[in-house]
Amino acid sequence: MKYLTAGVVGLGLLAATTWMLRAWPIINVVETGQTPEYPDIQPRVYRQEVDRVFDGALHAVHRLPRWSLVSYRAESGEIRAEATSRVFRFVDDVLIRVTRRGDETVVTARSASRLGRGDFGQNARNIRAFFEELDRQVSDSSHPKSR
Repeated sequence: MKYLTAGVVGLGLLAATTWMLRAWPIINVVETGQTPEYPDIQPRVYRQEVDRVFDGALHAVHRLPRWSLVSYRAESGEIRAEATSRVFRFVDDVLIRVTRRGDETVVTARSASRLGRGDFGQNARNIRAFFEELDRQVSDSSHPKSR
């Protein structure tokens, strides 16, 4: 009976693991407009000036939990950050670009896992969280909120 119970539990764990692996694509890099597995993750377009959006992007990185700013270059519109996962403390590298296109400012993002083949959707969650916070920062008509 003991072996039967262990076998049933083992099969249950195997089934759960198989389901989890199929629930997310086996990729470890997600980039706006470049990852067909996540068609909803597209570049963001804003009507504000590039300086205002870049400042909002910096503030967004500072506001996100478990994110840290690595470097930024305002002249090229590039921000590099690290996002650390909650449970296993895996670090993902995030690259954000803020550029001007006509009368619009375009923000693109790329999140890449440092380890492994699959990220269980973490890189997509990183980009979505960043854009949610950036939207809050840019929509604030006064000054971006700081930490």
